[in-house]
Amino acid sequence: MRHTPRAKWQLRLMNVSFVVLFLVAVGLLQWLAREYHLQFDWTQARRHSLSPASVAVIERLKEPLKITAFASPRGETRRVIQDMVTRYQKYKPDIQIEFVNPDTAPERVRRAGVQFDGELVLEYGEAKENIPPAQFNEENFTNALTRLGHRGERWVVFLSGHGERSPDKPANFDLSTWASQLHKRGFKTRTLSLGEHPQIPENTTVLVIAGPRTRLLPGEVKEIQNHLDRGGNLLWLHDPGPLFGLEPLAEILGIEFQPGVIVDPASEAITGNAAAIVIAKYGAHPVVRNFGDNTVFPQAGGISLRAPEGWQGSVLMDTRASSWSETGALNGPIQFDKGKDIRGPLNLAVALSHPLDKREQRVVVFGDGDFVANSYIANAGNLDLGMSLVNWLSQDDAYVNIPVKTARDRTLNLSRSVQIAIATGFLVVLPLLMIGSGVFIWLRRRKR
Repeated sequence: MRHTPRAKWQLRLMNVSFVVLFLVAVGLLQWLAREYHLQFDWTQARRHSLSPASVAVIERLKEPLKITAFASPRGETRRVIQDMVTRYQKYKPDIQIEFVNPDTAPERVRRAGVQFDGELVLEYGEAKENIPPAQFNEENFTNALTRLGHRGERWVVFLSGHGERSPDKPANFDLSTWASQLHKRGFKTRTLSLGEHPQIPENTTVLVIAGPRTRLLPGEVKEIQNHLDRGGNLLWLHDPGPLFGLEPLAEILGIEFQPGVIVDPASEAITGNAAAIVIAKYGAHPVVRNFGDNTVFPQAGGISLRAPEGWQGSVLMDTRASSWSETGALNGPIQFDKGKDIRGPLNLAVALSHPLDKREQRVVVFGDGDFVANSYIANAGNLDLGMSLVNWLSQDDAYVNIPVKTARDRTLNLSRSVQIAIATGFLVVLPLLMIGSGVFIWLRRRKR
């Protein structure tokens, strides 16, 4: 086939046009990639994206955040830091990051108190915090941002000296797991025995009464009343049973604890224990307004509230209509006894608030303390609820209902039989198939 000169020029023009248009398209794509950042995370656990908890924390920081990364240009440290910070910059564009070579800026290293290559210095307003490289991950980074967002010291003081649950002890009954999570988010905790120190410190942000098992002295109860009179906040975790001298406190707050232990056949079908109550629906109070996780309350008691004059009372959660307060023994089959037991729904937790001059005094009372104990705090949303409670009581409304968990589960647990099957498949079956197919192909070619 012969081409005329006209056809040859048209063909050349088409080729040149294709090359020009292709180069223009490449240039446009490069410009778009530089000006607009679009990222898709299709991994199953979204491991390359921030968790909802981290997003909630970063969106609550209103002021600019400055990050100084003291990392040498050697290795992959700077790239890893930049990748992590970029995820946060997607939700907070005013995050500024500066890389400093510690080898060439020793004076800045000393002023910043940096000890390791790869250490970060976070500055938010007048607050500052260092993150060493060994702790650089999303969970620790988000916890640091949470602490920076809180201003001032926040002391959670746990009453002690009467067999209460302790924030310092690891027993199943105690609260050390909860306390460690409070520490990560900037709270400070301590125990206080009024027998040794007869006055509650004025810098107490929240006083916690967690299940005393011996009677409080009248002077101790009076000091707790004084704490309330001074506008102090209170979290009372009462387990079913005696009040151990706290009757005057209940009277002041308009609280009445109903006799017995709450049981619920519907919860028993889930937990296997009629006295372990599962709560899935909550009230309209800020502590639980947007709370969506189930919570579990073992051995809980009902509460009735008649808010005192000047106080506003709210129900945080109540039980199902199928529940009741069992006043008899919990051994063996249980059934509702009319005239003895109290039919549900029953209030499980209540909140009171009282306006003061510049703030609001807050009190929360639970009919159970086990839900934040070491044995049960990992169940469902118990830890999130415990953190939401303390944030609300300490006036940190912006941090109420922020999920606690930021680290994703990246472990793969395989049974022994599955591990053997995988090893056999890759180390025995697959090599035999490849050898067999090679021999088969060789034999067929040989017969030709």
